Order: sequence, then structure tokens, then C-alpha cells
Amino acid sequence: MKKKIIDEIIGIVGKEKVLTSPEDRQCYAYDARTDGVIPDLVVFPSSAEDVSGILKLANRYLFPVIPRGQGTGLTGGSIPLSGGVVLVFSRMNRILEIDTENLIAVVEPGVINFDLQQEAAKYGLFYPPDPASYKYSSIGGNVAECAGGPNSLKYGVTRDYVLGVEAVKPTGEILNTGVRTMKGVVGYDIARLFVGSEGTLGVITKIILKLIPLPEAKATILALFQEVEEAAEAVSAIIAAKVVPSTIEFMDKASIECSEKASPMGLPEGIGGLLLIEVDGDSASIMPQVEKIRDIVNAKRAIQCNVTEDPKEADKLWQARRALSQALYTVNPVKIAEDVVVPRSRIPTLIHALEAMGKKFDVPILSFGHAGDGNFHVNIMIKDTLEERAKAEKAVKEIFAEAIRLGGTLSGEHGIGTSKAPYLAMELSPEVLETLKAIKKLFDPNNILNPGKIFI
Repeated sequence: MKKKIIDEIIGIVGKEKVLTSPEDRQCYAYDARTDGVIPDLVVFPSSAEDVSGILKLANRYLFPVIPRGQGTGLTGGSIPLSGGVVLVFSRMNRILEIDTENLIAVVEPGVINFDLQQEAAKYGLFYPPDPASYKYSSIGGNVAECAGGPNSLKYGVTRDYVLGVEAVKPTGEILNTGVRTMKGVVGYDIARLFVGSEGTLGVITKIILKLIPLPEAKATILALFQEVEEAAEAVSAIIAAKVVPSTIEFMDKASIECSEKASPMGLPEGIGGLLLIEVDGDSASIMPQVEKIRDIVNAKRAIQCNVTEDPKEADKLWQARRALSQALYTVNPVKIAEDVVVPRSRIPTLIHALEAMGKKFDVPILSFGHAGDGNFHVNIMIKDTLEERAKAEKAVKEIFAEAIRLGGTLSGEHGIGTSKAPYLAMELSPEVLETLKAIKKLFDPNNILNPGKIFI
């Protein structure tokens, strides 16, 4: 990047908001994907006007701009592919408003998900979306990727809580779109269009979020099974019985073993499948829900079913689940992390297929995730060799094909980014792909904003 452009950017935001050294810039060349390139510049904007000024420059000089939250994404959505400017939103981290009368929050994109949850709880309110990275991922990134998490089963995902946004278009105009009300049908729903767009249609600088009352009570159920198929069948049975827990999390045998090494729960050896189930609501409704679930898992041959209403005991169980992603590295040093979703009735079929693929390709395939909504995190753990990577690539394509064959989708919450872009046409028709590309072209005629993501 020419010095003249760098000087103009510094003139917009100030020297203290810009990183220029190679060592500093290298930290922003990757998220969970490590195949990005070092950006030419890293900028920490503090307002929509800062962002607007930089994007107007980008259209004049035709350099790419890549928005970035905390860099916790798993598909390469926030990494630069050809230099340019990375916009990091860690300085725009204020909770601007908690409106207890209308049950909304107004936040900047750099607010950490956990911090919003904690602040809302002070007022007896609840922000449900809770990705595994909720203690360090930012709301802006959650919106860009339409993050989900364990609570999705009962409460939905990020898109269900976004009422409005302030966003800067790729050409530099600042839009305020959406509402502060529970209803609003004036014009196209542009605010929701930004949700899940992975930073390709606009840069989000403010978000209006719906809050709900904090449940007054909850209970956590740990159900253990000898065979993984029994755990999968129990999930289908719970849903079929029209019981709606807030969460049903699943782990297969290999995931359980990794979890026990990283954050021991004191489980007996040889467990083939695990369900971590949470119910919440008013105090009177908790135990009837627990008893229904206990009856179902016992009918599906659970060998152990423990229930706790103690928040500290429940937190220990959840810590084991949330630490699992990193714990998988005890198997092999390279992780190919994918997520797929299938109809909940097809979960047992998916589990059988994943086991068969692991044997077919001779690679460890570990699965865990949000079984209550059919969203599984499928992790292929390999050694860092060309042969192992080639086997993993074949396995990934087959996993996606199986998910689609079962009536599912190749991503539930990780997004597309760069890693899933080659597979997009497996799910979307040419007509749909052309429509998506036309929307991108309309918003971003010069392909300035986060180029190379979603579409190849």
C-alpha cells in the first residue's frame, strides 16, 4: 500500500489507531484458518464516520477492507486474502443502552457476548445466543456469522434477536435500518440482510438487540449411554415427545475422552455417548420437564442420568463442553473443523455415517454439538502431512454430501468464509447463487468489502 494512502487513513482516524509494523500486522492474518496473508494496515475505528472515511478511500484507490471482531471464526471470514486494511472493532465495545421497559439493548460491535449477558442479567434480562466462544467473541462477529450456540434449540439464533443495525455500506454511506419495536414491516428488511453476511455487504457499527426475561430457574441433566446410537436415538425421542429443553448437547466417545483429559467430569470409562440437557423456566415447571426427560433417556437405555439444580455443578459440566474444541488437539495436531445440520429425526443416520467415514478414510472423526437443533460439529483430526490432508478433504466433501442427502445444510453457524466456499454449489442452485452474487454487486460494485469470502 502506498504511503500516500496510509497517510490519508491516518488523517481520518489518527496515528494511535493504526498498526503498521509487520509484527503487529501479522497477528491479523488468521483466525482459526491460517491461510490468510498479512494485511497492509490494521485500523481500530472508533465510530461509523471512521469506517465511512476508510471505505470511501478504498473505493477511490481500490484496496480491500476486511472487518474483524475478535477473530474467533472458524471458516476464514475475517482474514485478508490479498493485503488491504483490516478494521478491528475492539475499541467500539460499549453497551450503549439497556432499555428495561422495551426489552432491548443497543451495543457497539466490539462488545463481548458474555459481557452483554452479564449486564442484561443485572436487570433480570437475558440475551440467549451463546456460541462456544461467548466469553471472548464479539457481538459484531456474532451478527456477521449469525452465531448460534446451545440455547438455539429453545431460543433461536442471533438473527432472531437483531431488530436493527447501523451499518456502513461498502461505498461509504452510513445506513440506520431496522426498528426498536417488536414489529416493523416498512420496506425491505435490510437489517436482517446484514445478519450472516460475513462482512461482505456492510460494516456493522451499532446493533439493536431484543432481550427477554431471564428464566427464574433451570436444571441440568447429564445422561450417559453405552452406545453412541442410543444417545442419538434419545435426542430424537425427546423432540418427538414435544419436550423443549433449552439445550441438548451431544458428545461421541472420542469427544468424551478428550473432554475428560482437559476438564474432568469424573465419568466412568467406556461411555459411548453423552447428552448434556438443560431445562429452564418458572420454578414449578422445572421438575416435571426433568421427569419427562429422565423417563425418555432411561427408555433409551441410559446407564446413568444425573440431575443438578446447583449452578456451580452445572457450570463445571458446561466448562467441560466449552473446553472440548481445544481438547481435541490431544488426538492429532491439525483440526479440520466443520459444522453441518440435519433434521433431528436423521441424527442417528448421520452418526452412523460419520463412524463409517472415519473407517473409510482412516482418519479420526469426532462429533459433538447442538443435537437439539441437529447442528453437529464434525472435527477431522489429522497429522500435518499431505497424505492426511488429502484424506481429510475427501472426507469433508463426503460429510457435506451426506448432510445434504439427509435434508440438511453444510453450515449451521460457522458460516462459509473461505473454507466452505468451494462446496457452496453442492447446496445452492445456480439461480440462487447468481441472485446472491447480484446482491453483493449491488451493495459493493467495486468488490471492496471482504472480497473472496462466500463466493469463489
